Amino acid sequence: MHANALPPPRPHPVTTQEFFRMGEAGVLDPEARIELIEGEMIDMPPIAPPHASRTTRLTLLLIEAIGRRAVVSTQNPILLGDLSAPQPDIAILEPRDDFYSSDHPQAEDVLLVIEVADSSVRYDRNRKLPLYARHGIPEVWLIDIPARAIWVHRAPENGVYRTSFQLGPPYRISPAMLDGVELELGALVNDGGT
Repeated sequence: MHANALPPPRPHPVTTQEFFRMGEAGVLDPEARIELIEGEMIDMPPIAPPHASRTTRLTLLLIEAIGRRAVVSTQNPILLGDLSAPQPDIAILEPRDDFYSSDHPQAEDVLLVIEVADSSVRYDRNRKLPLYARHGIPEVWLIDIPARAIWVHRAPENGVYRTSFQLGPPYRISPAMLDGVELELGALVNDGGT
């Protein structure tokens, strides 16, 4: 290689700091659903009624079951390192008096992530699930609307979840990080979420 040769072009990963500055400066459309995943800005599809219904239903169940023991955060960013700010459908967070008003939650603040997936099942499974595992999120639920299935992933180690299983009837589950909380999720797998 010639001493004065320039390196070839390469992608520029966007940092979380740059991403949020773009939002504050109005560079990003405030109505757009954009996640930052491993330095890439990803346009997310609009939320369809089956997805919205299940997310709303699950949020209510969680708030009723958890009370003030944790924060139920809906479609808000969590910071995973310097290059990722996913916006899971639901994140259960360690309680904080300021409800994270001074900064976004980070991996160590997250007890459980729940992704409700319609058109994004493959993306959530292949891209976001490994990201959550690498950052040590202790538990992730993937609600697969087309398959009428709920997948539970727990115990991250070396970037993968050691325990993964499909939740079956009667669809009862206790989040690993929330002692004494049990949820009945059967309504999330039937038609229409009703």
